[in-house]
Amino acid sequence: MTAEPGRGQSRKSGDGEPSDLAPVRLRRLNRRLVEDLREELSGLYVESRATPPGDPYRRPSRQNFLNRLTVDMRRPGFAMVIAEADSLMGCAFGFPVGGDGSWWLGFDGALPRSIEQLTASGNVFAFAAILIRPHPQDRELARRVQERLLTDHQASLGATLVDRTDHPTLTTLRSWGWLDIGELRRPLGATTFRALVLPLGERTTARLEGLVTVPGGGGPSEA
Repeated sequence: MTAEPGRGQSRKSGDGEPSDLAPVRLRRLNRRLVEDLREELSGLYVESRATPPGDPYRRPSRQNFLNRLTVDMRRPGFAMVIAEADSLMGCAFGFPVGGDGSWWLGFDGALPRSIEQLTASGNVFAFAAILIRPHPQDRELARRVQERLLTDHQASLGATLVDRTDHPTLTTLRSWGWLDIGELRRPLGATTFRALVLPLGERTTARLEGLVTVPGGGGPSEA
């Protein structure tokens, strides 16, 4: 359930790209439409996952992405929003977090009270992936796609997990407004994740203002 936003640096006007984002429409897809777009989505995944030169181990795999998409599509409440102009520009997909709090299983330390309360009330949506094609205004496009998915599900908080060694993705998410709240490791899992949340709306943002992030280690606390 790791998020996979685009890693490309936003280019400035004059780099051969248009200075303004072409008219982009957002569209919600059901499972059947997602199946029809599998190849286009895997292509978007590869484009949004720029591989550092000389790093073959981080080369994006279309098949691995499609395998994870198949698993996520089976989850209750699965939803996807895509952004398209002349071509597919971005997408985000995920599923609602259950009120029992099991999604947070393995969190290092005590889960902040505000997040625990939002989870119990059914106001948290887990992002499995956020894919944005590198573009001068990719941050704005990411904001629109994320907010649309949260709004459609009447959720006030997004949540995602990122491999703690995946520094480019963590940097991108933080630049998009995500808050790093600590580490999480699934029982029997080998990967340690950073847990990040994205508040929607002033009230939710205010509720999370007391969180203290510790990027290098333990979880947060609340003032």
